Amino acid sequence: MVDIRELARRSGVSPATVSRALNDRAEVSPETRRRVLELAEELGYSPNQPARTLVRRRSDMVGLIWDTGYTKQDRRHPFLLDLFVGIKQTLAESGHHLMLLSTADTDAAVDVYLRAARQHSLAGVIMMGVDESHPAITALVDSDTPCVAIDLPLQRNRTTHVTSDNRTGAAAAVRHLYELGHRAIATITGPLTLMPATERLAGYRHEMARLGLSAHPDHVVHGDFFLASGYDCAARLLALPEPPTAIFAAGDEMAIGALHALADAGLRAPRDVAVVGFDDIEAASLVRPTLTTVAQDRLALGAGAVQALLSALDDGGTVQAPLQVATRLVVRGSCGAEEIRTPR
Repeated sequence: MVDIRELARRSGVSPATVSRALNDRAEVSPETRRRVLELAEELGYSPNQPARTLVRRRSDMVGLIWDTGYTKQDRRHPFLLDLFVGIKQTLAESGHHLMLLSTADTDAAVDVYLRAARQHSLAGVIMMGVDESHPAITALVDSDTPCVAIDLPLQRNRTTHVTSDNRTGAAAAVRHLYELGHRAIATITGPLTLMPATERLAGYRHEMARLGLSAHPDHVVHGDFFLASGYDCAARLLALPEPPTAIFAAGDEMAIGALHALADAGLRAPRDVAVVGFDDIEAASLVRPTLTTVAQDRLALGAGAVQALLSALDDGGTVQAPLQVATRLVVRGSCGAEEIRTPR
């Protein structure tokens, strides 16, 4: 195997000059850099990664903390898998590698993540689907390790977060239902301990007020982002003395649960109650009627997290301001707009 000394001997320069040329340092002349790089490619030179890590004090490895535990339902949402793909693809394009860190249980040491980051000289850490209040997470984000969280409102000197524009997306859903003639618009929220749920509820409330609509207290019900809660919440809404004519569910699984509740009550969407979801998971286009929903760009969220982290590495560890990824309304059959646009 060709090492840096052999490359220096054949190039006619010192090993230090070869190192500078390979790392694109300004002290090397363009002609020397060209000669060294061409020879390195010709001889199949590959840098010693442990040595590079030692010199740079960080590796090309990025850690990912993602609690995929099957004992916790809220960590298994299909939305998270697409985020993972966006992270992996963007890291590969940038020449970085991904290391999945073991998730900490309630008895784990406070510095379990921080110790892992330092032990492996990680360039930084991306977090998604984790408990932001866990002491091990807090210790990591308060450290000197650059971190980016997805859908967690974490902001420190070296920690930032990436999320969808949840407020605007929720407002677009309400406005669409209003334009279809609905005035009694209910919402099924996610857990209000989670930032996406609180932001979507805020977007719903703001748009209702802007349109001059009063959200009846009984028309705001709380789910958990999963199908069963959507079913139960929709059943409660349908049992009201004055049930809503439209339901905005803050997650597609809850919206699909609402469609099931309608069917079991002998009702149909959109004929009896219009339904709009949020996320645009794969099942949204497979159910009948197909689900109108607010689409999140999962690949862009994952890519945005990586780009924010790489930007911090290029800037000495200082991270950028929080990033919002745009959402868009995808109109399908569950709200009735398709029937209006295409008369039968």
